[in-house]
Amino acid sequence: MGIQVRDERQMKALTGLSQAQFDDLLPVFSDIYEATQQQRYEEGVAAGTRRRKPGGGTTGKLPTMTAKLLFVLYSYKTYPTFDVLGTQFDMARSKANENLHKLSPILYDTLVSLEMMPYREFNTPDAFKAALQGIDQLIIDATERAYRRSQEEAKQREHYSGKKRAYAEEHGNVPPQQVHNFSRSDL
Repeated sequence: MGIQVRDERQMKALTGLSQAQFDDLLPVFSDIYEATQQQRYEEGVAAGTRRRKPGGGTTGKLPTMTAKLLFVLYSYKTYPTFDVLGTQFDMARSKANENLHKLSPILYDTLVSLEMMPYREFNTPDAFKAALQGIDQLIIDATERAYRRSQEEAKQREHYSGKKRAYAEEHGNVPPQQVHNFSRSDL
């Protein structure tokens, strides 16, 4: 079954890419997929656990490279549950999970090889500056994430954000000796 893409607008809505961008990505994705399959085959033969050659066995629900790439891009663009993803591509939720985890590293390697993968970590401020060469504007999407609070008072103080104190100060719930006035330059 799979998803039938009718036009350019739907292609962008389902994958985040235009048809031309998808077509440019497909050959590189295919090459990396085939290289990965060949490597798995050789490792399986060396370990004595592999009997069939790559491509042997039954045809899966994603028989073509186009279907495989569409599947993984659709998954990342729309972020459905595995139940929904499986339904969209006519497979069980466990197979949707398996296919996504199998194809995600291949998409990652494809984007890295095309130098389209954004930098995620920087070891030094200079490395960060080097990555931003030629970029006029930077937007940082920062989301606060909860973490498990330590029961030790010293560790709690180390990770304290100050938010409760700021709220308490606004509402007069803190004794005067604990009130600190911060300006924007202090932040």
